[in-house]
Amino acid sequence: MPDYRRWATISIYLLPILLLVASLFVGRYQMPAPLIVADIVNTIISFISGTASPMSTQHTVLFSVRLPRILAALLVGSSLSLAGVSFQGVFRNPLVSPYILGVGAGAGFGACLGILLWDSQLAIQLLSFACGLIAMFGAISMGKVSKGTGTLVFVLSGIIVGSIFTALISLAKYVADPYDDLPEIVFWLMGSLSSIRYNDLLWIIVPMLLGTLVLFLLRWRINILSLGDEEARSLGVNVDQIRLIIIICATLITSAAVSISGVIGWVGLVVPHIARMIVGPNYNRLLPMSMVIGASFMLLVDDLARTVTATEIPLGIITSLLGAPLFAYLLKRGRMGWN
Repeated sequence: MPDYRRWATISIYLLPILLLVASLFVGRYQMPAPLIVADIVNTIISFISGTASPMSTQHTVLFSVRLPRILAALLVGSSLSLAGVSFQGVFRNPLVSPYILGVGAGAGFGACLGILLWDSQLAIQLLSFACGLIAMFGAISMGKVSKGTGTLVFVLSGIIVGSIFTALISLAKYVADPYDDLPEIVFWLMGSLSSIRYNDLLWIIVPMLLGTLVLFLLRWRINILSLGDEEARSLGVNVDQIRLIIIICATLITSAAVSISGVIGWVGLVVPHIARMIVGPNYNRLLPMSMVIGASFMLLVDDLARTVTATEIPLGIITSLLGAPLFAYLLKRGRMGWN
């Protein structure tokens, strides 16, 4: 690898850290930059020395409002990108997204149930996570009992399951209180990180880490699966078993991400193509690069969402406005880097 490409790659890997620090200075609550730096330094010193951190409005905004939201954006962006690139390799289709098996619609319906029945943040997240997994298992079960073979039957099963859950979401909107529950449902479905706190991050870390670890351990097998089923079987890979494990792990991290952020489109579809253009189709490099770019992209989108206007813009709107033109540009360039 030439030196300039090596340094460019290193810069991309450092980008999430730089954006994390920069995002602490961004927000509608205006704070002088020197005071922010001083508060960060004092908090680090207090943490190292084991003393209590100084409590102030500025400290609360920085570390109880902005920091958990920034961490959530990094986790959601990296998870959706990792799931998207894994699905694209397993299904050998550059148009596949993390929601291909109906996970987005299933998680959305779970959130609708939580809003209608309990209106509790924890209930919304748990039901969203559970229904996303139910949608995935429904699509897999439907694919296994059908007479079709290959990955196409899973895609079609995902479309069926997604349509069913989309209809159930419409039914939930129809019966919801138009003055209380319905606006909350609509806003959740458009995606937001405005209410994230540290407790919300703690319980999603486990499924995200578990799914990510397994996908990284199987990254060379994704390389083989992307060659086709016949080639993979000839190399001694149990195609059906490995594909099922990868689908479950990718869905696990997708459901965990959607449960705290809502349904955010285009991230898991576009980011893998950008990473593929930078490092090529080898999943040993493609998986970490997709996660880094996805985390950076999601954090930039969240910064825009909370600063562009006086009222916060839903994340799904911004990702669609940015993702669709970017994907059109990638299509214009052709399938460079896919094979």
